[in-house]
Amino acid sequence: MVYLYLFAAVGLITVIVGTVRMVDLGLKTFVFKNVDKYEIYPTKPIEGQMIESAEVIQLRQDRETTRNRQRQLVEALSMLIVGIPVYLYHWKTIQTSQK
Repeated sequence: MVYLYLFAAVGLITVIVGTVRMVDLGLKTFVFKNVDKYEIYPTKPIEGQMIESAEVIQLRQDRETTRNRQRQLVEALSMLIVGIPVYLYHWKTIQTSQK
């Protein structure tokens, strides 16, 4: 019986963490749009190296931000996809064993 409660708790915690990550990602994407953007200052170019324009730097930064958000989404969805069935199975088993 302890096993069932333990794994129900693990599943529930996984669902909570996944949900928190999804909310965090949603806030970063739709409300606080500049929260995960960093200023990139040009460095002194090495001899023979071309200086990148501000547009190129911004484009590269936007692509990296998009990739980071996609990684966060995949992690959060994975937690939900695993956590929900683990929690539901063990919690339903607990409920049926108590009747």
